[in-house]
Amino acid sequence: MYLTWLNSNSWLIEMAGQKILLDPWLVGSLVFGNLSWLIKIDRLSELPIPDAIDLILLSQGLEDHAHPETLEQLDRQIPVVASPNAAKVVNRLGYQQVTALAHGESFTLANRLKIQAVPGSLVGPTLVENGYVLTDLQQGTSLYYEPHGNHAPMLKDLAPIDVVIAPIVDLQLPVVGAIIRGRKATVELAKLLKPKVILPTAAGGDVEMTGFLPKFLKAEGTAAELQSRLAAAQLTTQVIEPKPGSRFEVAVA
Repeated sequence: MYLTWLNSNSWLIEMAGQKILLDPWLVGSLVFGNLSWLIKIDRLSELPIPDAIDLILLSQGLEDHAHPETLEQLDRQIPVVASPNAAKVVNRLGYQQVTALAHGESFTLANRLKIQAVPGSLVGPTLVENGYVLTDLQQGTSLYYEPHGNHAPMLKDLAPIDVVIAPIVDLQLPVVGAIIRGRKATVELAKLLKPKVILPTAAGGDVEMTGFLPKFLKAEGTAAELQSRLAAAQLTTQVIEPKPGSRFEVAVA
């Protein structure tokens, strides 16, 4: 299994001989609802758009997961698996092969890779977006992704899982509280799934934030703190902090 972190929630996953582009933001700025005065995120260095993509995988319909400007640059013939909300975005953009997965449903790519949707992030008062469990059907290795720290109880039925991509910090806003929950949630997740490796997502990276909102965002937690908590829980899980754009192998055999 090879992974490349592409900043924010964006990943290239190479697994079961397939190349999966996950929640891609690769061009332009990241702005929510055209409100650049509220928050605007820019990459400090350009990363090339990966080639020979076998599947685009989208967990949410929000701009930091289904980034319209990036999706406009990609080949509309690439198959897409998405949450129902994200499927609306790619359908509007003219993608030809779109599969919307509800929680518990699965999709098999090239008879090699199973992608199962699980309940993920709560967006708004009622919308629960997707997390995903990817399983190499030949090797039996598995990967779980959820970008906000909302981990469904049904995951216990899928344990153990080899690799976890999840936030490891809490991202706080005054009055609102944590909008990303990683510190405690990821420790509890590790106890449940017994992963060999955890990789952080959603925070940090080679980016710059401007606007009104970033002045009030507060991040709490570090990879070293998480590694210490895992050791205290007698877990051998390794925390790896990837560098944006650097492809690396995750040995899970």
